[in-house]
Amino acid sequence: MAKPKKQAEKPKEQIVAQNRAASYNYHLLEKLEAGLVLHGTEVKALREGKANIRDAYVEFKPGGAWLVNAHIAQYLPGGPWNHEPLGSRRLLLHRNELHKLATRTQSKGLTVIPLRIYFRNGIAKCEIALAQGKKQWDRRQDERTKEARREAEQAMYRNRRR
Repeated sequence: MAKPKKQAEKPKEQIVAQNRAASYNYHLLEKLEAGLVLHGTEVKALREGKANIRDAYVEFKPGGAWLVNAHIAQYLPGGPWNHEPLGSRRLLLHRNELHKLATRTQSKGLTVIPLRIYFRNGIAKCEIALAQGKKQWDRRQDERTKEARREAEQAMYRNRRR
């Protein structure tokens, strides 16, 4: 009896936290994936899905990139070995990526924000993006285009049903 061939398995991703407001508040210019340096109780709290990155941002220091203001709730059974919920967490990036992002954020009105935190094959990752803040009129224009696209799709759907 022949064994079935293994299909090319995609890496399994478990999304922990998403910043859904990012695309509403910012123009996302470039996306990157970074590793996260975490303590044991932080990993366990993330596996429970207790994280919020809505107000988080990336700060560049001489030692590297740091994820600031990301809230990872304390792991209840952690006891006295628990972590700080709003502590800074180091991001793991290649040197050339780190240098490129740091120079672009210093020279222009750009910032780096986290889009989502997830586990890929058991390793915590953070998807970050180089972003530029939107003005109020940009947001209104995005709403108009989204509404127009939605209306067009509904009209095409109704037309197909006839």
